[in-house]
This record gives sequence, C-alpha cells and structure tokens, in this order.
Amino acid sequence: MAISDLKGRSLLCLADYTPEEIINLVELAADLKKESHEGRRGRRLEGYTLALIFEKPSTRTRCAFETAFAEEGGHPVFLSPNDIHLGKKETVEDTARVLGRMFDAIQFRGFDQGVVEKLAEYSGVPVYNGLTDLYHPTQILADLQTIAENFGELKGRRVVYVGDARNNVARSLMLGCAKLGLHFTAAAPAELTPDSYSVDQAREFARESGSEITITTDPFAGVAGADVVYTDVWVSMGEEDKAAGRLKMLDPYRVTADLMAATGKKDSIFLHCLPAVRGNEMTDEVIEGPQSRVFDEAENRKHTIKAVLLASLGVL
Repeated sequence: MAISDLKGRSLLCLADYTPEEIINLVELAADLKKESHEGRRGRRLEGYTLALIFEKPSTRTRCAFETAFAEEGGHPVFLSPNDIHLGKKETVEDTARVLGRMFDAIQFRGFDQGVVEKLAEYSGVPVYNGLTDLYHPTQILADLQTIAENFGELKGRRVVYVGDARNNVARSLMLGCAKLGLHFTAAAPAELTPDSYSVDQAREFARESGSEITITTDPFAGVAGADVVYTDVWVSMGEEDKAAGRLKMLDPYRVTADLMAATGKKDSIFLHCLPAVRGNEMTDEVIEGPQSRVFDEAENRKHTIKAVLLASLGVL
C-alpha cells in the first residue's frame, strides 16, 4: 500500500486503520521530522485551509496542527465554542455541511466521539480526531514514532500503562499496540481498568498481530520487562470533582525511580502525553531523568499530524 492510498481518509480511531497504514504514517513522520530539523519547508499545502474546532483547551494538539499546517503553506482557522454554534443553535450535521464547503479538512477536539463521526459523515472532507472522551489517535501515532526512534522495530516491544487505564489515551494506546504487535499491559486499580469492549477489541487485533494484552492491579509486577512505561494525569478534564478519591486510589501507581528500575531494563523509556502533574502520576526524578522521552514525544505530535495531513489531502 502506498501512502497515497490514504487520500480522502479521516482519522477518527486507530481501529479503523490497518497495521500497514499506521506504520506508513509513522515512517512518513520520521522523514518529515528529518526534513524539519534540516530547516526545509515543503509548502505542499499552499492554498489549503483547515478548520480547527476546539471544545476542550489544548497545548500540544492545537500547536501541532497549526504549526504542521502552516509550515506546509496552509491556513489553519481556530474555532472555539464561542465562534460557532456546533450542536447548539445549529446541528452538527449542518455545521459539517457548511464547513465542508469552505475548508479542505476539519479537526475536532472535544467530548463526544459521535460529534467527530458526524463531522466526517456529513462534511465530505477528511476529519481528524484531536481528542474525544473515547479516543486520542494522533497522540498514539506520536507515541509510536517515539518508541520507534528508541528501539527501531516496534513489533514485540512491551508497553505498560500505569494509572487510570480507562481514559482515552490508555484505550487508544492499547488498540495501537494490539494492531502493530506490541505487547500491552494496563497496571491500574480494579475500578480504573480498561472497559471490556475495548479489551475484547484489542485482543481480537492482538490475535492477528501476535501481541499480548494484560490487565493487572500490581504496578511493580506489571512493569517487569517493560520497554516503555507510560502514564497520564490521574484526574482528566471534567472529573475534577473526583480528584480527592482518585489521588488516594492511584497513590501506589505513581511512576517513581523504583518503579522504572522494576522493568529490569536499563534502556526502558518513560512516556507521558502531557500535561503532567508532577508529584502525582510521576516524580520529578522520572520526568527529568535520562529515561524520559516526553518532550521528544510532544514534538512528534507535530510530525505525525503533518504526516496525516499530507497523506489524507493527497499532496505527496
């Protein structure tokens, strides 16, 4: 399959993409990163426009989409809830039809997965999921690129997610690993393990790729043999009222130097999608330590998003 076969495709969830398609995007992102570091700008999106709909605030997602699109000569337009009537005064379907006639592509970052799916169904242009309550596919592409940079071959690597494993990042990471043959472990309290539907879906993909999906409540046993230890915030946006109980429940799942040592591998790396609450889900010693790759991971948001943009708009 050539990367050109992705022309016109939306990115709503990695489950919709084949392993080959995901690998092609990661490899393209590596080439684009090299190009960027050499100071080259492709300008392949000259005259193109991108609508950026944000219901939730963002640092990396917004900056990655805006810089990726602008570096290629395109014009991104930021649209907050105060700028449009999405799902309120106007139906999502109507907004999609209007934006699809004015823009070449649409990015949505918000709450409901159903909204991004309707935008894709009714707009007639590629739509990208910049985060919903269910999935965060562009983040996982950056994670996979970061893992590949450190280890080369992805298949067979062991990724362990520690903490609140019900969230969109953990769910998407599990699916991405299962698709590509990386072994995935969720180490979380019983109340915060991934939902059964996602686990079953991941295990179905894993049977095809040869990976293993493991759920455990023991963080130290969980990270044994890990190539990658991954965590995320303990209290997601919209769950602030649950903060006190969540912090107490997850205290044993903090990623510390001792937990990183429990991998038994000196070359294990630490990843976090950011923003990070230092002292909660990980210590300063870990995020600032030699095994941390979180800022490479953050930068790779731009390169993987640029790969998706160029491939889906068919300008390669």
